[in-house]
Amino acid sequence: MENREMNNQLQIELKEDVAQGTYANLAVITHSSSEFIVDFVRVMPGIPKASVKSRIVLAPEHAKRLLRALEENIGKYERTFGSIRLLDEQSIPPMTNLKGEA
Repeated sequence: MENREMNNQLQIELKEDVAQGTYANLAVITHSSSEFIVDFVRVMPGIPKASVKSRIVLAPEHAKRLLRALEENIGKYERTFGSIRLLDEQSIPPMTNLKGEA
């Protein structure tokens, strides 16, 4: 029985260069009928151009699973560390001029 359980476990490899992570402070989400695309961007103050640091493409079902997992983990975080405060929506400048480049 133990071997059977071990065979059903997914082994995930985390390579050292990926384990370091990449900082992003903006996510741009687009979608089509078959996929969601999440571009993670690092915006630096005073610099008018920002570059995509990572792009993740998800099937709609996986996007919804990600949403649920984030909701669950944010709930756990807030129960442990307190509420996450968001800036007043009026203090965040609208980002209407976002243009992507391939």
